[in-house]
Amino acid sequence: MKLFMLTAVLFLVGLGTAAQTQPAPAPALRTVNVITFGGGVNLPIFVAQRQGFFAKHGVEINLRYTPSSVYLMTGLMEGRFDIASAAIDNLVAYQEGQGEAPTKVTPDLVAFMGLENGFLNLVALPEVKSVADLRGKDVAVDALTTGFAFVLHEMMARAGVNESDVKYVRAGGTPLRYAALLERKFAATLLSTPFDLQAEAKGFTRLGNATDLLGAYQGRAAFAMRGWLKDNEAAAIGFMRAIREAMEWIYDPQNRDIAEALLVANDRDMTSALAKKTYDMFVDKKGGLYRDGKIDMDGFKVVLALRAKYGQPKKDLNDPMKYIDLELYRKAFPGK
Repeated sequence: MKLFMLTAVLFLVGLGTAAQTQPAPAPALRTVNVITFGGGVNLPIFVAQRQGFFAKHGVEINLRYTPSSVYLMTGLMEGRFDIASAAIDNLVAYQEGQGEAPTKVTPDLVAFMGLENGFLNLVALPEVKSVADLRGKDVAVDALTTGFAFVLHEMMARAGVNESDVKYVRAGGTPLRYAALLERKFAATLLSTPFDLQAEAKGFTRLGNATDLLGAYQGRAAFAMRGWLKDNEAAAIGFMRAIREAMEWIYDPQNRDIAEALLVANDRDMTSALAKKTYDMFVDKKGGLYRDGKIDMDGFKVVLALRAKYGQPKKDLNDPMKYIDLELYRKAFPGK
């Protein structure tokens, strides 16, 4: 009997010890609704998903592609999306009452991470050989008053082509404009990499690169409504850390083959040869993806200068810190 009791006690103690050593369940991942334009510039997101970087930092991404900046911006401000990855000029435009569309809520937007310079190239029909050849023709933008529209205006102006010499037409986001250019619905448009490479491979003409002309330029950034960031700071930081880890992963040459495969897998017009060219542009030390995720302040000042020049109603836009949250970056990457 004593032996039986001793055995039972030891059995129960063993059960208790086993229960104590069971690992605690992993905390639930916080879903973040992200909206962006389609294309290979989303490689950091593709990588973070594949490599598990989002989950590592406590978030999961519900990724949506937008047909236009109007859909993206109105959806972000109305709470249908949490974080936008798009031209930082969109943020400034809507914040300053210069947006393409009316808003149902008061804009309270802020950028917290820089992604790249836009990789913007002016691409035209095969028979168009110079910017001057665009006189009398339609030139397409996503929206007439936001995004990269003013970059195109400045490129035309510096080439001696006046506003009245061409007709600017709305044609939606880059994937839509790329498809429409192939269908010859207009003479030229700005395309980001890799769409510029894909069009060029089909015989279309590259007329110029925006950053060659403008110098520093802050293209796409990650931004959100301030209220969402305040209530979801941990999720925002998780997103930032995952993207930065993905940037580091992309820049590691050992991962080149996988990165190129991801580009091909996520774009039906991407070929292995074009993926190699795209990867080279993305990791270029001078003009590639922003490895550290910092907003290019010199480039952002150019964004503000162009909006001050072309935006309506006219405004002096000389305070970049009005639109940026540096404190969140410091929290995400202390000491960096």
